[in-house]
Amino acid sequence: MTTRDDEVLGKAYDARLMRRLLGFMRPHRLALGWALVAIVGLSAVQLAPPYLTKVAIDTYIANGEPEGLNTLALLFLAVLVLSYLFEYAQTYTLQITGQRIIFDLRMRIQEHLQRLDIAFFDRNPVGRVMTRVTTDVDALNDLFATGVVSVFRDIFMLGGIAIVLFVMDWRLAIVALSVLPLIVLVTYWFRRHARHCYRQVRGWIAKINAFLQENITGMETVQLFRREGRHFDQFDAINQGHRDANLASVFYYAVFYPAIEVLGALALAAILWFGGGWTLQGTLELGSLVAFVLYSQRFFRPISDLSEKFNVLQAAMASSERIFALLDTPVAIASPTTPGAAQTGPGCIRFERVWFAYREGEYVLEDVTFEVAPGQRVGVVGATGAGKTTLVNLLMRFYDVSRGRITIDGVDIRDMSLHALRSRFGLVLQDANLFFGTVADNIRLGNESITDADVRRAAGSVHADRFIASLPGGFDSAVAERGATFSVGQRQLLAFARALAYRPSVLVLDEATSSVDTDTERLIQDALHVLMSGRTTIAIAHRLSTVQDMDTILVFHKGRLRETGGHQELLAQRGLYHTLYQLQYRDQESMPAALTASPEA
Repeated sequence: MTTRDDEVLGKAYDARLMRRLLGFMRPHRLALGWALVAIVGLSAVQLAPPYLTKVAIDTYIANGEPEGLNTLALLFLAVLVLSYLFEYAQTYTLQITGQRIIFDLRMRIQEHLQRLDIAFFDRNPVGRVMTRVTTDVDALNDLFATGVVSVFRDIFMLGGIAIVLFVMDWRLAIVALSVLPLIVLVTYWFRRHARHCYRQVRGWIAKINAFLQENITGMETVQLFRREGRHFDQFDAINQGHRDANLASVFYYAVFYPAIEVLGALALAAILWFGGGWTLQGTLELGSLVAFVLYSQRFFRPISDLSEKFNVLQAAMASSERIFALLDTPVAIASPTTPGAAQTGPGCIRFERVWFAYREGEYVLEDVTFEVAPGQRVGVVGATGAGKTTLVNLLMRFYDVSRGRITIDGVDIRDMSLHALRSRFGLVLQDANLFFGTVADNIRLGNESITDADVRRAAGSVHADRFIASLPGGFDSAVAERGATFSVGQRQLLAFARALAYRPSVLVLDEATSSVDTDTERLIQDALHVLMSGRTTIAIAHRLSTVQDMDTILVFHKGRLRETGGHQELLAQRGLYHTLYQLQYRDQESMPAALTASPEA
């Protein structure tokens, strides 16, 4: 389902938003100034041909002076050349400038997105955020490239034609412009209904995008549970809604543009009726009548263009409102204005009476206090929802604690720069993120200080070099989106190699071995025994086999730290850890019996 702000259209013009948009145009004001000069020049030269026609008829043809036509022909040619040059300059400058403005805007959005806290991405679906950077920015591109400046061309053209008409003959000018009230009414009707249809079309597009994203991502589930037919019917209903909304908009467009043409034809008929009579009476020259006919044809074209610009402006206002709402989202997790000196101590980590809630009042961690000494290996276990992963999120400052504090060598992590804090850690998550590029790129992640030898050494330490060597290009093999061509275990091994290549002082493993098979886990465990030597390690695990040889094990239950100790010590206490151990290993021991039991049993 689409969110409400995806369907809100906003006002056709919002001065506040336009001022902010003009801020992005300010660095390019010189180029836009030249474009405006080209627009004014183009409007001026396009007013010349009808008047030159008037001069040719009234001055030279009527008086039998063909010599003057040669001069007029050269003037016509000069007007055509100037029109071409001005239009080229206007189009080229506006398009180039528009692309530069859009480039700046996209970079501003991307820079802001990278600083936003993880909670923002928890609240906002990926598709919705991507729409801001793509579809909404493209709507502003139409405004910058063809709308906000080129609208002056239509205004100059309309004003220039009106002035010329009144200068030539005020009576016929009034006749020619007599249909303007009808044009205003038709335009108002079109805008009001087209705006409503535009909102509906945009809403249905959002629903189509949301439906496709959800179903393509979950295609395995759709096919497994044979839901193709039902989902096809759902998509058919959404697609029909989109089609019907578009058909409704087609009706209003089909009425508006012919209506403008008809009103233009009525104006032309009135010009010929009254102007022809005045010409026969000798109160109006024939050339002036012909010029009025030509000017009237040029007068109604900008009106149609202005109506089209209205749609561009309307879409841009709606998109800019959503974009600025994103840019105005405060950065909740940021480095302090004056961060403390970079910490180079041993790295003693301490949680001091930490409370935390993702939602106000719903605490997932309550009064948690523990210490991780430098070089110590600490395992964190507990049932699902006990708050294990939250510990990592708080330690990395993906979220800030609600109460209490977390310190490293006695310094509150909120007083440290984010770069200095996070550079201490190597984090391996259960779901490894791989990016487009090569295998080596995914281990190095753009850090040029990590050499090829470092990449190979890190891969070898976690035994990832074995499957990498079997790839066609080895470390230069291409990685598909999210590592789709690799198995879960292979992706996890690459994530291990990535973390180790950065040589962190603290290694954090969040269910890092839960998605790999037993053989792969043995390889990783073998590597970790060597890699954890001399390095602080915090391992969150579901499999107790992962943490049995840790120096200390923290047992969490319902957000509270319930037990602390070594493996044998905790088993001897016969508490929560002992219960978890019994449940896990009883299930493993009973599985073969269950599989081999007779049907009668």
